[in-house]
Amino acid sequence: MNTTDTHHRNETRIVADPHLPTILIIREFGAPPERVFRAYTDPDLVVQWLGPRRLTMRIDHYDARSGGSYRYVHRDDDGTEYGFHGVFHEVRPNERIVQTFTYEGFPDGVSLETAVFEDLGGRTRVTGKSLMDSIEARDSMLKSGMEHGVREGYERLDELLGGQQSTSADRHTETGS
Repeated sequence: MNTTDTHHRNETRIVADPHLPTILIIREFGAPPERVFRAYTDPDLVVQWLGPRRLTMRIDHYDARSGGSYRYVHRDDDGTEYGFHGVFHEVRPNERIVQTFTYEGFPDGVSLETAVFEDLGGRTRVTGKSLMDSIEARDSMLKSGMEHGVREGYERLDELLGGQQSTSADRHTETGS
């Protein structure tokens, strides 16, 4: 399965190999790896872009270092909450992040995710690979609407990296204590 975002200047490619329980997400950003990596690891920045615009985000903790962990919650307008958590296995500045990812609504479905930050001379290509327990688990994640959330989140990251300030109506984010 291959999905592309045609409504934004940077293309987000989401590929699911029919023979492997993986999702590959490839996206380029108009900023150097240091800035993109910081947006992935600084909770004050993560809360501004991760996920779709329609959800608010609360970060309970986000310790982006090898051996650290995270937990955050997305909240819908009707109050429905979607919690996520995981462990950072490797955080190599400006190069690579390896972490687990669990949606708390399906706690047995842990995926292993790797993000690689490739320097393109002032731009960055991020290649993310998620490995699930099974092809069925992968397909379930794809059917959950994650593709829309990934594409919209990356649009928000483009805005953040471009120095554009989202309005509070667009951003809908908060950090926990």
